[in-house]
Amino acid sequence: MQRAKIFKYGWQLLKSNCEGAAKQVPTSASSLRNHSVSHLSSQGPKSFGLLFDIDGVLLRGKTVIPGAKQCIRNLVDHNGKYKVPVVFVTNAGNCMRQTKAEQLSHVLDVEVCPEQVMLSHSPLRMFTQFHKMRVLVSGQGPVVEVAQNLGLQDVVTIDMLRDAYPLLDVIDHNRRPKDPSPPSKGLRPIDAIILFGEPIRWETNLQLIVDLLLTNGNPDNVWNSNQYPHIPVLACNMDLLWMAEAKNPRFGHGMFLVCLENLYKKVTGYELKYQALIGKPSVVTYHYAELLIRQQAERLGWTTPVKRLYAIGDNPMADIYGANLYNCYLQAARRTSTQMQATSGGGGSGPFEETLYEAPKMTSTEQGDMSLAHRPVEELPERCSSILVCTGVYSRGQQELPSDPTHTVTEQRIFHGHRDFRFDPTLTQPSFIVQDVKEAVELVFQQEACPLD
Repeated sequence: MQRAKIFKYGWQLLKSNCEGAAKQVPTSASSLRNHSVSHLSSQGPKSFGLLFDIDGVLLRGKTVIPGAKQCIRNLVDHNGKYKVPVVFVTNAGNCMRQTKAEQLSHVLDVEVCPEQVMLSHSPLRMFTQFHKMRVLVSGQGPVVEVAQNLGLQDVVTIDMLRDAYPLLDVIDHNRRPKDPSPPSKGLRPIDAIILFGEPIRWETNLQLIVDLLLTNGNPDNVWNSNQYPHIPVLACNMDLLWMAEAKNPRFGHGMFLVCLENLYKKVTGYELKYQALIGKPSVVTYHYAELLIRQQAERLGWTTPVKRLYAIGDNPMADIYGANLYNCYLQAARRTSTQMQATSGGGGSGPFEETLYEAPKMTSTEQGDMSLAHRPVEELPERCSSILVCTGVYSRGQQELPSDPTHTVTEQRIFHGHRDFRFDPTLTQPSFIVQDVKEAVELVFQQEACPLD
């Protein structure tokens, strides 16, 4: 009964926090000029960190966005040491962290170490229950190397599955086996499916993944639409669209997920279920990013904890939604802790500590898997502010999302969030809107009453 009361109370706190999120801070750089920061100037040592999205904030494809290079260089002193903790958080996931760090170091002319880079699949390191399972991985690039680096020990690729069952992939006539009855080599059944990012041949991956879902991971079996729920599916990167060099957004992995979800439902009549959705905007992603920020602060020799995070991004449904959702979690957790301590007379956390991470519960999909990020509330940041730039997916000319969720699909604007994420207009409203990353960083240092030079 006590656990149920705590859960109900925490959910009410989360809801009230989310509903007021858009009212707590100004939403443009111009309004910042009238926003007092005197409460920060007396805090002494710096206690904030920066989370940078990459595509649409720092880069457009391989092209550096004007001002981005100088902006990042301003965050490094003459000895090459970062002035504040910096982590680059991207929903890209078709490479290794080391590779992405080297790319950023080259284009930005500053040293970026792998520990400063977080890809969409990075939190899979915490999903240890899957590390010894036989998993099928979908994506492109060095997927086996990526999977093994994350701790996955028994990895099967789409190509390996095609080779073992040559009759499964027949959409492209040129890839059909020449032998009309080629032998099947067979594989041990697949225990789980992990989707790293958009594949190259969508039709092949869609066909073989549906095969596994309908055969309990064993293509030797016949399809059984009553085999439900299916084997676990984990997906990294929900971005429907992303910004490259083209004038208009390009399809992201979220579009592939839409195809997979609808194909599965069309064939079976059931909804495709995810064990977890990882990457922005899931809360577990921001927990992991905050852990990296703390590690960077320790390397910088900071003795005070990082209390404030600033997430800079270009996508309202990924960067802004995620940062605001995480901020709602932080506020609800802190308020719940305060209320519970007051109720218990300050006699310690007791049962509350056990249920703290259940209290501000969203949907399980939005959380990712919060049980993997269990931390005392005292170690959490005080808040996470979201900053939207206009150099990527979002531009100032776009119409704002309607406040009524029933009106999300209109001729002007369609809700681009993932199917399993509830629509809440307040979560798509940034703390601040600025033109570019340079203005965003200047805004943060002004907020912190901290000189940038």
